[in-house]
Amino acid sequence: MSSVLLVLSGARVWSLKDGTQHPTGYWAEEFVTPYRLLIEAGHDVTIATPGARVPVADEASLGDESGPELRAYLDTVKDLLESPARLEDVDPAGYDAVFIPGGHGPMQDLAVNPDVARILAAMLPDDSKVVASLCHGPAAFLAAGDAEGNWLFKGRKLTAFTDEEETQAGLADNAPWLLETRLRAGGAVFESAPAWASHVVVDGNLITAQNPASAEAAGQAILAKL
Repeated sequence: MSSVLLVLSGARVWSLKDGTQHPTGYWAEEFVTPYRLLIEAGHDVTIATPGARVPVADEASLGDESGPELRAYLDTVKDLLESPARLEDVDPAGYDAVFIPGGHGPMQDLAVNPDVARILAAMLPDDSKVVASLCHGPAAFLAAGDAEGNWLFKGRKLTAFTDEEETQAGLADNAPWLLETRLRAGGAVFESAPAWASHVVVDGNLITAQNPASAEAAGQAILAKL
């Protein structure tokens, strides 16, 4: 069985353009669905956050009909979530895969985190490792460069939460930056499906998925690689 590092945002808010602090965290479905698939398949999953800060689920991700089931599952893994590893202490050599779920939290902390950048820089160039991310999780890719300062994901095929989806969610106008725009500007080959449709892109050892509806497909793609 494989060892998987699951990196969650420790952010509670997303700082918007007008100074508003928008409540956020990780998106519950994007953690629960892939995590459950990995655990049920027998893989060993370590949860890590910046500074070992206890992650919180974005309340907006618990507000629809799936909310009660997601809350119930989160309660069963409460002890794990309340004692994450420190991202700063993680040795990427000890893991076969890294997975970064979304929610707006990664836009706040993981997008500028040197340790997630260090982990990605060690794992992405190694074809025996899997790098996977979902929705806003690829914000964590933005800080990752090689020794020459080149962005690690330039030229790679990937997807993430789209500018259209951010617009439909009502947050694009006040966002300090948009994820699809930034990934394209960095040189990623961005591929998307219609808004809110499940969509996964696999490019070698890199697996990315577009939105919460893609959580199941993302988990299955990770399992297939492992």
